[in-house]
Amino acid sequence: MDITVIFSENTNNGVKVTVDGRLDTNTAPELRRVLGTVPDDTALLVIDLGNTLYISSAGLRELLIARKRFRDDRMKIVSVSDSVMDIFRISGFDTILPVEQGNRADFVHLSIRDFIREKAASCGDRAVLRDSEKDWTWTDIDLGSDAMAHRLRRMGVRKGSHVGIAGLNSVNFILCLYAVQKLGALAVLMNFNLKPSEIITHITAGDVAFMCVGNLPYRPDRDAFFHEIRSGAAGLEDLFFFEDLPAGQWVAEGAACPLESFAGTVEPDDPCLMLFTSGSTGKPKGVILSAYNVLNAAEISKRSQNLTGDSVSCNILPLFHVFGLVAGLFAGAFADALLVLPKDLHMSTLMETIEKNRCTVFHAVPTLFLALLTNPEFRPERIASLRCTILSGAAATKAQLDLFREKLPDNRFLSSYGLSEAAPVTITEYEDTGEHITDTVGKPMEHIEMKIVSVSDGHECAPGETGEILVQGYNLMAGYYKADLDSQSIDTDGWLHTGDLGFLREDGYLHLDGRLKELIIRGGENIMPLDVAQAVSALPGISDVKVVGVPSDFYGEEVAACIVLKPGAEFDEKAAKSILSGKIAAFKIPSYFFIFDEFPVLSNGKQDSLAIAAEAERRAADAHRH
Repeated sequence: MDITVIFSENTNNGVKVTVDGRLDTNTAPELRRVLGTVPDDTALLVIDLGNTLYISSAGLRELLIARKRFRDDRMKIVSVSDSVMDIFRISGFDTILPVEQGNRADFVHLSIRDFIREKAASCGDRAVLRDSEKDWTWTDIDLGSDAMAHRLRRMGVRKGSHVGIAGLNSVNFILCLYAVQKLGALAVLMNFNLKPSEIITHITAGDVAFMCVGNLPYRPDRDAFFHEIRSGAAGLEDLFFFEDLPAGQWVAEGAACPLESFAGTVEPDDPCLMLFTSGSTGKPKGVILSAYNVLNAAEISKRSQNLTGDSVSCNILPLFHVFGLVAGLFAGAFADALLVLPKDLHMSTLMETIEKNRCTVFHAVPTLFLALLTNPEFRPERIASLRCTILSGAAATKAQLDLFREKLPDNRFLSSYGLSEAAPVTITEYEDTGEHITDTVGKPMEHIEMKIVSVSDGHECAPGETGEILVQGYNLMAGYYKADLDSQSIDTDGWLHTGDLGFLREDGYLHLDGRLKELIIRGGENIMPLDVAQAVSALPGISDVKVVGVPSDFYGEEVAACIVLKPGAEFDEKAAKSILSGKIAAFKIPSYFFIFDEFPVLSNGKQDSLAIAAEAERRAADAHRH
């Protein structure tokens, strides 16, 4: 069946029937069956077509039959999209049936595979990607990803295979991502900073059978890396190094092959991406997303950014992250904007890239933007072409934003909030005030529902009252991969419990207050304290460890390891950091090590986490002053 009909009884003796999918000859009987169960004495029948993609003559006939049963004011057809409304008008049924055109958007119902195919067919010669070598068109991208898909298929990748991808942003990374989508496989995206032991953990957590590896910032020895990954990941079938050939050669291979549709259907709602998010369990959690989630979020993000075909984006957002995928790669793709990939992230390179390409879009965490503007080589005229910057991943301070706007008065700075499970959630408007940008993260985006509930008793909070942020909408994940029910953050009413605290102002803008979870956000990088604690606890002489975040003017938060030593042990911070550099990503290595004689405890014998964090914050402040 290509239709889902949901029957739900409403209050006031009414019934609502929701129709998702195509309402045609094959699916109309299912609608008739459901409508046949609605009692004749129902006061009001509401048929919601908000997610109906198409309606045929057979579907119109079923609605006509229903109208004969529920006359006068006893029937409404609501949330009709523009495309479906056209069919009502052509057939004259808009005068026969009580149709209400909805305010919902015409959502994108494409797989990523079909999205790429449509782009190549409609504007194949359009240059939409640029690296240090050349410009790449939609046709190039289509052909290059075809060639990679052929290679992956020969390795054994099929629809439903779990394919890991780790590598720095590059044309080949994008081709690999699209190749996985063309095969209908699940792309499991990993942080390129992860060391081999951490990659193995993610391979295991995501049941990855095939691992695609690009360039990594720490440049591991190829043979040693290959051996460690293969020997440590029992379920891994094969590795593929997608940077072994330059992008141009992948494109040439694709051009030499017959056009390949790749067997099997790939639906917009099929699971297609797994992104790992940090939590309080000490284990990576795989967020399952569909093309419907990501592409619709990107299309709406495109409008929030005012992206057009004339936009040029200097993209430094990592493409393993939902921010980079939605606001960067796919938002630009919808607009046919030019996405420029800098060769590295040095401030001089970024300024040169923006200046040379006349970039109009540059998204970053506030700390990176601050580093750009305070670099000795910075001059405002070098990046004066910028027109839009989303500041996300961490909150910008008023002092930072004042500096940003002073240096770049023609650039629009937007504040946004999102998470891997549902991104984006909120964003400020293009013409909002500085106060909106520094004090809030904007209003809920189109078709996103949000409410704030009390942590103590679950009541819905009034404006100005702090509670946990709950969201739901078209971009909400399916759930966490293989997590037990109690670890799934979606409740029985479909609300995602974000674990973040905040309140809604009277004007509808969201103010963030903090987090329920202990996640550390350092310069936009999410860090699990238990992940770091496990590495620190393996150091010589460590008896106990508690890892917390402490405030930082530059990064927002820094990692602090509070440690208790074994009797007689001594601690060498320099040696500890050297050991950790081979075990965990550089951004996870603690900036501070604070030695405690013992940790304070609560009356129940558990560690007093608040007291430990407060003491760490005090010591960090003292260290900063001195």
